[in-house]
Amino acid sequence: MSTPAGLPPTLVGTGELFQLLRDGTPRTRGELAELSSLARSTITARVDAMLSSGLLEPVGEAASTGGRPPTRFALNRRDRVVLAIDLGASHASVAVSDLSGKVLDERTVASDIADGPLVVLDRAAAIGIELLAGLGREPADVAGVGIGVPGPVEHATGRPANPPIMPGWHDFDIPAHLGQQFGGPVLVDNDVNLMALGEFVTSWRSAPHLLLVKVATGIGAGIVTDGRLLRGALGSAGDLGHVQVAGAPADVVCRCGNTGCLEAVAAGPAIAAKLRAKGVDVESSQEIVDAVSSGDVAALQAVREAGRDLGSVLATCVNLLNPSVIVIGGKLSEAGEYLLAGVREVVYQRSLPLATHDLRIVGTSAGSHGGILGASAMVIDAVLAPDAVDQYVAARIA
Repeated sequence: MSTPAGLPPTLVGTGELFQLLRDGTPRTRGELAELSSLARSTITARVDAMLSSGLLEPVGEAASTGGRPPTRFALNRRDRVVLAIDLGASHASVAVSDLSGKVLDERTVASDIADGPLVVLDRAAAIGIELLAGLGREPADVAGVGIGVPGPVEHATGRPANPPIMPGWHDFDIPAHLGQQFGGPVLVDNDVNLMALGEFVTSWRSAPHLLLVKVATGIGAGIVTDGRLLRGALGSAGDLGHVQVAGAPADVVCRCGNTGCLEAVAAGPAIAAKLRAKGVDVESSQEIVDAVSSGDVAALQAVREAGRDLGSVLATCVNLLNPSVIVIGGKLSEAGEYLLAGVREVVYQRSLPLATHDLRIVGTSAGSHGGILGASAMVIDAVLAPDAVDQYVAARIA
């Protein structure tokens, strides 16, 4: 690891020490020395540097063991803010969070992803600037921007890769465009990946192997293993919607060009088409959920059958990945136990007993906020990583 310019050799490793304070638990210099096995003089120098740079703040005193009570220090979550953006096919959600991931303000507006990257991104950026101003902040206060988009992304570059429902977005340099207006890195990922990360950081840190499935207009999955997103070689891991369902009608053509895909038989449009054929007047996923809520028998049966189709694919995923928990999210998850019952019925029947021994299959807890929470967490993990902290301290104390 190279030494950041302007950081004295005695302070190299400040970022590693900072990781002991990321959990928000206030600690004294003495406690940090015990946890890190570093010399007290080294701890003092690095803590002072983090205080001077604004990363830490004093939060009271510990009980005295004789003499002056020692001061406790913790993450200064107000030092900088994070801009989180969740783009869907027909909406844009923009939020500002602090460095602990707490959302300070948020707004969701109608936004057609087919309007193209310039229109959609500028719309989101304008909302972000308004939210920042309302919080007394400026774009320069932004530690980083996290953005989720409804299509495949090459995470290393932040460029969408042939996204099927995002005309004009292929290979567009999202980080360069948003980086002109905000400070810090701009990180881009698939929206379902960020939903998975959002579920993990808010509800499932005790279950480090998580599979989130979004069931809405399309079907996709996000995989968290050992607490980290699994993106695959080119960012397409979790493309569950285009796995063929055993026994699916051969004439059911998916938008990808293949037949019998899970998305073509169990996503919102497929369920709506089946219901219309039975005389139920529904078009959108929301209307399907409304029909289920009103007790429409055909809708109840169709949603449960979609759950079974989803479960037939997830049974293979369970055998392959052995997740601790499967979270079902997306608009159709609002159909509640009817969708979950179908999933559970098949997964528990067809997966290996060892793989399902402690498996939980549950509905989303983060709901529609999952993408925003995941985008914020992605940025926080990047800007509070050891090397990033070293560079930040070097720049602030220079």
